[in-house]
Amino acid sequence: MTTLADAAGAGGSAWEQGWHRSAVRHPSPNYGPRPPAAQIDLIVVHSISLPPGEYGGPAVRQLFTNTLDWDAHAYYQGIRGLTVSAHFFIERTGVLWQFVDCDQRAWHAGPSAYRGRAQCNDDSIGIELEGLEGERFEAAQYATLAWLCRDIALRYPIAHLAGHEHIAPGRKHDPGAGFDWAAVQQSLAWPAERFPPETRPASAIGD
Repeated sequence: MTTLADAAGAGGSAWEQGWHRSAVRHPSPNYGPRPPAAQIDLIVVHSISLPPGEYGGPAVRQLFTNTLDWDAHAYYQGIRGLTVSAHFFIERTGVLWQFVDCDQRAWHAGPSAYRGRAQCNDDSIGIELEGLEGERFEAAQYATLAWLCRDIALRYPIAHLAGHEHIAPGRKHDPGAGFDWAAVQQSLAWPAERFPPETRPASAIGD
């Protein structure tokens, strides 16, 4: 088993420890240590926009850094006081932000289970796409997501990529039907078994 300590030296010049050099660094206070033997083998894809369906503003970054003005929009009353984070956020333009060192535990998954393990925050990396679940994402976001996933897999022993909807079924529905899993699989050229069964081409099921 490859642990966090084993993986720490991998990944090359794209990384400065657990920070990606190509991301705009915007540290969040919402994180904690991973379990000592954490095997970071899962990437979780999410979608978020604040207010829902509105893009380009600072609200998501403010949410992840506990600086959101809860009174700025009626929707925020329903999430007032929420303390969450993700490792990465990809804007509609493809710009990449990073909030938490990937060696640390971000607060993106919540109650969750996948590949036979619970508490996915412990051993996953969370990537938020600016968007609304069920709606489409931009080509620039897919391009950034692809090279980011490749770089993550150079540093950590990634064996799975799933959506929030797959690790918390029934509770979460993002990134939703508008996310093009087939395009991501084709772009990454990773084995089909790295993806949730329901997102794989029919020919790959049971391989």
